Amino acid sequence: MKINHALAVALSALSAGLLISCVKPADENNAQDVDGQAVEQGSTGTGSVEGADDTTETVTAIDISADTAKTYLTHVANDVVIPAYAEAASQSRQLHDLAQEHCQSGAVNSDDLQALRDQWLVLAQAWARAEMINFGPATASMSNLYINYYPDERGLVHNGVANLIGANPNLTAEQLADESAIVQGIPGLEEVLYANESLDAGQCAYVVSASSALSARLQDIENNWKENATELLAIDKTADSDQGLNQWFNSLLSLIETMKSTGIDQPLGITGNAKGHVPADTAGQSRAIINAKLATLNDVLTDPVLTAILDVNEESSVGNNLSTALAQSTALLGQMPEDITDADQADQQQLLEHLTTITGLIKHQLIPTLGVRVGFNNTDGD
Repeated sequence: MKINHALAVALSALSAGLLISCVKPADENNAQDVDGQAVEQGSTGTGSVEGADDTTETVTAIDISADTAKTYLTHVANDVVIPAYAEAASQSRQLHDLAQEHCQSGAVNSDDLQALRDQWLVLAQAWARAEMINFGPATASMSNLYINYYPDERGLVHNGVANLIGANPNLTAEQLADESAIVQGIPGLEEVLYANESLDAGQCAYVVSASSALSARLQDIENNWKENATELLAIDKTADSDQGLNQWFNSLLSLIETMKSTGIDQPLGITGNAKGHVPADTAGQSRAIINAKLATLNDVLTDPVLTAILDVNEESSVGNNLSTALAQSTALLGQMPEDITDADQADQQQLLEHLTTITGLIKHQLIPTLGVRVGFNNTDGD
């Protein structure tokens, strides 16, 4: 069931809603926030952060030297980006090894299937953290769509994977690599592992092949970053431009805006008609995926290296505001069911409001404080 490659890429791009990489000048950042929340540049943008100062506060950009920017971006590459891809690749290899072990007899029973599901969830969380890197080789080649075809608004994965297995019961990783993004990666594996109570020989062959192809794709991205981090983060251009800082912080902003829109608001129908589905919907593990993204944001936004840069401006409260908002969101999420579609509507609404607060803080406090510019994408309402 080989699907035309060009058509597959077009479908993938349409469903996933690609980030538009254009950048607005700094003086155009006075637009409404992502959900119509008016937060002017130069305001606190604290929203619903409990205990935050509600008075208007002027945001003063700090002076980041070329050496400081270079040190920080090198830290991001070596200690954040490359390890994130390495962890995702490692967890995919572990799923592959486990699948080979349990599929030796040609089928998998319910007990062994649970072990595969548990490892899949670890892998899915690792990729959820790596999705903070919304630029570079993963997105340039659209590999991110082959790794995680989401949101699948038309339910293509379910039928696509079933048809592929039916037509290719002895599927190999090499054969799968030529197939559409619809039948590859983490969602395809989720479909097979969670939509069945045991695996037959054809389903086993798919899991072994899909985890192998996924591992190779992730390893290629990791290797590319290891070889080209200086260019990808413009580490060697800090004396002339803030390109690297712009890419990095707008990528973090994109992570939360996309999660907020396609992962929570749209599938739960909070501000409009329901559309698509929450992350890990078939697995019923949306909370774990969202929590992984929040944990990643917390790690990078409270990173001591970044904090030291922000602390140059002793009057700025952006660091505290962000850590408070992230803690509130994480605490609320921890009280929700594993599948957030089962949560009370009031809690779903409150989670969306917390994430809107974090979005506003990044757009209207953190990014202006760092002296970089807010980009725009198709989820922020600009």
